[in-house]
Amino acid sequence: MDEIPLQDRFGADDICFGCGPTNPRGLRVKSRVHGNEVVADWTPGPDLEAFPGMLNGGIVAALLDCHSAWTAAHELMVAGALPEPPVVVTADLRVQYHQPTPSDRPLHISARIAERTTRRAVVDAVLSSDGVTTATATSTFIAVRPDHPAYGTR
Repeated sequence: MDEIPLQDRFGADDICFGCGPTNPRGLRVKSRVHGNEVVADWTPGPDLEAFPGMLNGGIVAALLDCHSAWTAAHELMVAGALPEPPVVVTADLRVQYHQPTPSDRPLHISARIAERTTRRAVVDAVLSSDGVTTATATSTFIAVRPDHPAYGTR
């Protein structure tokens, strides 16, 4: 497994709420390449609960979205033989909640590429707790062009 998270290697100045290392109130997801998957372990807290002991659904979606975005960016970088990942934006995010996600224990996120073109990647992701799937997502990401406001933010 790659020990240096993608966010630290390629986005050390990012401010994204979900994965930006510099956002003091953010979730700070740390995604690592592990074979043909990208994985992350993350521990929530009671300040992110929807109700006692259960994580807010919006936070679940943010975790899956940001982790999947880094999975897509890494894939586009490798496939395009680029020196760094392109900035990608979410074009579509479909989250399915299978059961409540606990807020009192570590969570695991894994993601894989389902399909890819030169500027677009579809990612399938799974959020689990103690080996039990709590939510899944399928999302589409697009590498931005110079006329997009996010271009050059990394």
